[in-house]
Amino acid sequence: MSSYIDHTLLKAEATRQDIIKLCREAAEYKFYSVCINPSYVKTAAAALQGSGVKVCAVVGFPLGATTTAVKAFEAAEAVENGAAEIDMVIHIGALKGRETKYLADDVSAVVRAAAGKTVKVIIETGLLDNEDKVLACRLAKEAGAGFVKTSTGFGPGGASIADLHLMRETVGSALGVKASGGVRTAKEARQMIEAGANRIGTSSGLTIVKDDQM
Repeated sequence: MSSYIDHTLLKAEATRQDIIKLCREAAEYKFYSVCINPSYVKTAAAALQGSGVKVCAVVGFPLGATTTAVKAFEAAEAVENGAAEIDMVIHIGALKGRETKYLADDVSAVVRAAAGKTVKVIIETGLLDNEDKVLACRLAKEAGAGFVKTSTGFGPGGASIADLHLMRETVGSALGVKASGGVRTAKEARQMIEAGANRIGTSSGLTIVKDDQM
């Protein structure tokens, strides 16, 4: 189970010491990555050196409404500072307005800036209907992203079995699917994996792995 988990701390009040503690936990339990805000990437990369745990940085977080140039710069800087993965938020208003070229260019710019590192596109499912979700997943796939992701954890709702089935059906086996938002128990994590998730984003990683071992 631990190899599926992005051990996450994105709270505004998180301190550098909180991030170092998160990294120690991730190394001890062999989580796949830590998922953090960009300002702490250097700290996390140093703390995790030699552990095998990756650093994942969020970009355009949590609203997705920053400009494409800002998202690309943020992604490039995060990679330069040691991030191995980028979780970017799609521009939700542009999706709702069916600005497909803008969306494709937005994701493509981040993919280029990430220079071969894995890019996950957060579509914020709680704000979308099924037509929106399918379009977002298709655009992410066409733009070269490696994953689609359900939620920021800051919007309404979170990961659901129905959404994971829909997302997996849309992207096929070519992309990963990350379940994020409200996954707090081993049972829920297992259900998400069975529904098609390759990765679980959660701040409850310790609870999940301990529960899974019982």
